Amino acid sequence: MQRLLLATGICCALGAALVSADEKKDAKEKAANKKWVFIDFQTQANQKLKDNFHFECPNAPNSLGELPTGEQTLAGVKFKIGESCIQLGSKRLTDKPEKVEGIKVGKKVTKLHFLHAVGFGSPEGPDGAIIGEYAVKWDDESSVTIPIVFGKDVLDWWYKEGAAAPTRAKVAWKGENEFAKGQDFKVRLYLTSWENTKPDKKIVSIDFSSTMETDCAPFCVAMTGEEK
Repeated sequence: MQRLLLATGICCALGAALVSADEKKDAKEKAANKKWVFIDFQTQANQKLKDNFHFECPNAPNSLGELPTGEQTLAGVKFKIGESCIQLGSKRLTDKPEKVEGIKVGKKVTKLHFLHAVGFGSPEGPDGAIIGEYAVKWDDESSVTIPIVFGKDVLDWWYKEGAAAPTRAKVAWKGENEFAKGQDFKVRLYLTSWENTKPDKKIVSIDFSSTMETDCAPFCVAMTGEEK
């Protein structure tokens, strides 16, 4: 009986692994058939992925050094990840900017996808708080804001196994760094997707801002547009 249970467990584990591999393959194939617009903000970026985030950690790196750069398909979306990201400030992270304006797009897209997270977002909250926004500007001089809601669109980049995902976003990438690992945490990034309400209008630019009203310090690693 024990052998049977062991064999059954192994088969279930292999089956789950195969399903996971198939899902990743399907996501990559679907992504390959779509037209992507990579939004390059490297000239406005202020935080290298391989450098320590937030506060100095002299004994171990607290970074996104494990995150692969270049063209990567994450959660079914193709991003072009550069060596740096945009890190905004908060009540706790006071040496970073409140906003970065004029991220150029210059394309008509049906969707925008954001690969992002926050620092200093405790598991207890501020659940439901708007901690930042993306402001989208069209070529007809109109604009719209996409709020970033803690608990729905993002959570802290540090997490423990079994932690919940945001309720309307996806976990796009998981990894580790030495500082987080030393405290039994791992790191992850989230995917928020927004459907363009004016797909026939060219998006000129995007502004990325923090409310500066909470400890949560939002950062964006990559942005991608999706064409028809």
